[in-house]
Amino acid sequence: MSTALPRTSSAPIAGLRVSGLAVLAAALLAGCGSASKTSSSTTSTTQQAVTPQIQAALHVRAGDFPPTQGQALQAIANQAKPGPLFGPATSVFVPGVDRLGFGLIDRSNAFVYGPSVVYIARNPSSPAQGPYPAPLDLMVTSPQFQSRTVANEPRAPKTIYAAQVPFPGPGNYAVLVLTRVNGSLLGATTQQAVTRTSPIPAVGQRPPLVDTPTLASVHGDVAKIDTRIPPDDMHRVSFKNVVGKRPVALLFATPALCTSRTCGPVTDIAVQMEREYGSRVAFIHNEVYVDNMPLKGYRPQLKAFHLQTEPWLFTVNRQGRIAARLEGAFGVNAFRRAVQAALH
Repeated sequence: MSTALPRTSSAPIAGLRVSGLAVLAAALLAGCGSASKTSSSTTSTTQQAVTPQIQAALHVRAGDFPPTQGQALQAIANQAKPGPLFGPATSVFVPGVDRLGFGLIDRSNAFVYGPSVVYIARNPSSPAQGPYPAPLDLMVTSPQFQSRTVANEPRAPKTIYAAQVPFPGPGNYAVLVLTRVNGSLLGATTQQAVTRTSPIPAVGQRPPLVDTPTLASVHGDVAKIDTRIPPDDMHRVSFKNVVGKRPVALLFATPALCTSRTCGPVTDIAVQMEREYGSRVAFIHNEVYVDNMPLKGYRPQLKAFHLQTEPWLFTVNRQGRIAARLEGAFGVNAFRRAVQAALH
């Protein structure tokens, strides 16, 4: 049986107004604590990170997958067996090269790991573009950087796939993911809407000069501005006071209140990156909700950036321009590349 692709149309695709991370929580993280072929909730992060299946998925060669050669996307899909379900981890797409983050789960809610690539087309019968490698990235830190927030949440994600996909213009796209598992080529499909523009600051632009809370501004009461356990130390300086003077990594995340459970892992990664790059980059963690209460809505800093999902990372170079931005679930490698971009 071949892999069937969804039909695209000019109408908005249902569900894309929902946070991509909320979708990830429902479609992907539901299986996080269940037994799987490669991990379980009782497996240590070190063991989980080095399983053979995960190791194989960390490095991908496009040449190992079917070439497009003018074929329709459906023809590529027909070469694969119906396989895992696609769990989106990113939601903001505009024309150009975008990061498409996702997870894969099987019908029993177990994570699926294997070398993976992405293909896109305007519709299933249109010529396919790709394959674009989607290597797996680890969302686990060294043990000394792991918070109790993450340790106490067995459903916190440990890995994420991501591909750099060039969308030529706005509109709806059919998306095919192919992954190799135990010698079989499996396919997962979804649809993706690409909007003409986004108000969220992009790479190369200057970010809003927001005043982020500091330990001094709350008179030392760190619980007001940090839900991580234990609190991190990324509240020493305000963003507006350092941007344009030194490189900055600004993370919007709420470890204890995150809808997707991805904020805890990415904040732990930030703590680890701060240990590595803190002498050259100002690391700032800004919580998401006013008074850390979701019913009060987003903090003004997120509104200034026009953010409607969490978490987000913006790295800013010494010239005060955005060097990289990451939405949703992202791992150690992606975070490190974003920081290094700000240092160039």
